Amino acid sequence: MNQQAIHQAISGGGLLVVAQWEAKPGEADKVAGILDRFLPEAQREDGVKLFLISRGKDNPAQFLFYELFRDEAAFKAHQESAHFKTWIAGQALPLLAKRERAQYGLL
Repeated sequence: MNQQAIHQAISGGGLLVVAQWEAKPGEADKVAGILDRFLPEAQREDGVKLFLISRGKDNPAQFLFYELFRDEAAFKAHQESAHFKTWIAGQALPLLAKRERAQYGLL
């Protein structure tokens, strides 16, 4: 992603959600496979300005989400989407040992 793309994503503000996951022992590759299928669908959502998921280099059971939504309504729509309910709520969350999430407003 270049500087122009980043500037376009953050212009106009938005709601930033940062989440950290840790998979249960032996479940990290399953979680990664679920996220590989989920990510393209999340990135195509109308209210999503930026949606990135990364996996820990030192600990591959850890995942970091960096999600920028147009506004609170877009975030709520994301959580109500069929792909969120199927991939995240239905399949990934039961495989997690830890899930933390924080919301931020852009300056």
